[in-house]
Amino acid sequence: MDNRPWQRHYDYNVPLTIRYPQVPAHYFLNIPANSFPDKPATNFFGTEITFWELRGRVQRMANALGAMGVKKGDRIGVHLPNCPQYIIAYYAALHLGAVVVNLNPMYTVDELKALTLDTGVSTLFTFDMVLPNIRPLCQEVDITRVVVTRVTDYIEGFGQSTPEELELEEGWHHFSLLLENASGTRLPRIDIFPDDPALIQFTGGTTGLPKGAVLTHRNLVAATMQCTLWGSAFTDLTPPEKRNVMAILPFFHVYGTVVVLSWGMFNCATQILVPRFELDEFMGILANFKQITFFPAVPTMINAVIHHPRAGELALGKKLGLFNSGGGPLPTELIDQTQDMGISYGEGWGMSETTSLGIANPLLGMSKAGSIGIPFPDTDVRVVDIDAGDEDVPRGEPGELIIRSPLIMKEYWNNPEETAGQMKNGWLYTGDIVVQDGDDYFAIVDRKKDMIIAGGYNVYPREIDEVLYQHPKIADAVAVGIADAYRGETIKAFVVAKEGETLTAEDVIGFCKEKLAAYKAPKQVEFRSELPKSAVGKILRKVLRDEEAAKQEK
Repeated sequence: MDNRPWQRHYDYNVPLTIRYPQVPAHYFLNIPANSFPDKPATNFFGTEITFWELRGRVQRMANALGAMGVKKGDRIGVHLPNCPQYIIAYYAALHLGAVVVNLNPMYTVDELKALTLDTGVSTLFTFDMVLPNIRPLCQEVDITRVVVTRVTDYIEGFGQSTPEELELEEGWHHFSLLLENASGTRLPRIDIFPDDPALIQFTGGTTGLPKGAVLTHRNLVAATMQCTLWGSAFTDLTPPEKRNVMAILPFFHVYGTVVVLSWGMFNCATQILVPRFELDEFMGILANFKQITFFPAVPTMINAVIHHPRAGELALGKKLGLFNSGGGPLPTELIDQTQDMGISYGEGWGMSETTSLGIANPLLGMSKAGSIGIPFPDTDVRVVDIDAGDEDVPRGEPGELIIRSPLIMKEYWNNPEETAGQMKNGWLYTGDIVVQDGDDYFAIVDRKKDMIIAGGYNVYPREIDEVLYQHPKIADAVAVGIADAYRGETIKAFVVAKEGETLTAEDVIGFCKEKLAAYKAPKQVEFRSELPKSAVGKILRKVLRDEEAAKQEK
């Protein structure tokens, strides 16, 4: 596709096409290690590791793994929160040509069993707090090598754990001792090519069983370059020696892997590591830094931070250089609030299958509230009919977004049927329903599988969500379709009221009827203290829908 009309909206510094380095993804660690060896690569609750020290530890861990028999193509599970040990394990695996399998520390034993069996994980990096899950897992799954750390081992003042303290099973390895006992830092020479697999990233599972998107070194390099160039008008104004990035998004999610970890390495930025989002604790961390160059987040985090009682005291508009939002739509009201505080922000779209990126609003050009923006360089998109998926729909009409770019995954791991179903003739069928407007900006209507058919009408719950967030007494909300004997489906809203506010179902329904066609307004409302969310803060609509289905079966 030669015609990419959205390129007329690119910021002045964003190229129409990019020449991507033909290097493996871990090569980006060399850039800061050679350019700023003494600069902190990580800040973990005040404890710092320089880029030079980090590269040395990565190399030693790679040698330790190689000595234990890890070879190119082996799958290495990284089951850790954001901490220096994650970074060391991740880059050590890539150095050997092994494939990282990101594993959420919140997974249950059954979930871990399914994913490790599916991918054939032979080495597992994990930590002390989840050992009650790892012990029964290893009784059912033959994992050759288990490497265990205590997260606080890399925080000064907590002391160094021992294998005895962690009660390691026979044959398991202590992370820090592996490093201490590893041979020198000279690495074995392993040929790693751009199209070799680097990462298996499981989808969030919000629309079914998780599928492992296989991302190559080429994908990760291209995504890092895309992210860097798209935001460079802001971030390049901070000298490299002063750049940092708030690493609150979990590295085990592709958004965190690329937009935080990989971006940070390529841009010589200090990673401010936060292993969990505990709001008051996090605001204390923010207070320790004069300025944050780049703060990738999700809407729930942004909402919590800007409404915290300390937000004014910390002068967030001055402190935060660039807010980036992904992992879900940013409500229009929240966008307005961030702008009123003087915070620059960028909002976009991506998925595991596109290496977390794909479409975003320009940072200096026209930015449309409620829109995900325009495609990145070297990216083609189409909006096709929902049923057949082969005919482009007219501008202004909803259709399925399909995309073709250097960011598209290689395949789903061990799942040729799903691969064939979602990748056709070089195009990835995203399952997202979008509208392309006259300016060639794209707005998500909803997920294809989330569409509600109520009384013969197609209803996109995202539209209802936007209205619910406009209510001044609502903190969190989501709309779902539930079975209805008369209408086929009816609409139910799950609502979390703001602290101290009183709200009734009639209030919510009446508010929606004022702003939506009658058939789109919720017919039922349930109030909750919190809504189920994924590790990155995305509201899990499917969980609520499944709960309602289970109630109706009783």
